[in-house]
Amino acid sequence: MCLRDRENYEIMEAEPQTEPETKKKVNGAGGTPGGIGMFFLGFALACAGGWLLTNQVVVSGQWLGSGFMMPFLNYHVNSFGLSLVPFIVGIGFLFYNGKSLIGWLLTVAALVIIMAGILMSLHIYFQPTSLFNTLLMLALLFGGLGLIFRSLKAVPLPPEES
Repeated sequence: MCLRDRENYEIMEAEPQTEPETKKKVNGAGGTPGGIGMFFLGFALACAGGWLLTNQVVVSGQWLGSGFMMPFLNYHVNSFGLSLVPFIVGIGFLFYNGKSLIGWLLTVAALVIIMAGILMSLHIYFQPTSLFNTLLMLALLFGGLGLIFRSLKAVPLPPEES
């Protein structure tokens, strides 16, 4: 290689190689082409239906209302405090050793027992409403969910005219 060829080689090597620009595809919902408008319409319908449905649900509870009653004392016995014992023991194990398997098992099991106790003490019921309102709520909710799931499918592109 002579000096002139070496200079041309270095100049060619220094020039940045530009790749042909490609069109950026706009992806819709779920990374598929198209369907973004359908997704937002389904989301709005599902939100409206879900709000209307949950607006009809009444949740109430009684403080210390669960458990069994001692009729001679007219007193409800609640065993919720007993479910805190494995929780406290599990937390003690975790403070001693954060990687303790028995500590994690006790803590998680106690939390599940506590959450189940709270849910079992709740009274949940659906307020009376007309059949039309109930069907409207369910149609909005499940129609919106259907549109959301449909928007995640790829929409075929229309044929290009040439």
